[in-house]
Amino acid sequence: MNKTIRFKLNGQSKSLTVDRKRMLLWVLRTDFNLTGAKYGCGEGFCGACTVLVNNEAVRSCQFPVEDIDGKEVTTIEGLTKNGNLHPLQEAFVKHDALQCGFCTPGMILNAYSLLLKTPSPTRKDIIDGMEDNLCRCGAHTRIIQAVQAAAEKMKGGTRQ
Repeated sequence: MNKTIRFKLNGQSKSLTVDRKRMLLWVLRTDFNLTGAKYGCGEGFCGACTVLVNNEAVRSCQFPVEDIDGKEVTTIEGLTKNGNLHPLQEAFVKHDALQCGFCTPGMILNAYSLLLKTPSPTRKDIIDGMEDNLCRCGAHTRIIQAVQAAAEKMKGGTRQ
């Protein structure tokens, strides 16, 4: 059954009439051409499809679009402001915390949500917080370093 969903997407108000049970991942990728969130496992386990809903990391492949009504959705495309990378994006580049890049958007958004809750995380906090985002390239150590560097730069804020 179709429903009109109203929400903010990367800071802009949107309205869309869509099957209310359709998964958010497919709405983002096909209706808005935002392809940063990837289809990985389709089960919500790998984290490649991670986006933020009201600054909380969610698995968009398992998140019905009706659940974003009245909320704010942020994708990896929404972290960049005025052509400037977010400190997390900068840190991932600087620390070479990506290889194939498939998992990177989900990693960054999961880390963003983590840093909002825990602005000065310990190494263990980062490992525990990032545990459910899978990377098959083996960049785990560099990912932890990137999140630590971004936390330092952000100093508890969302950007510097």
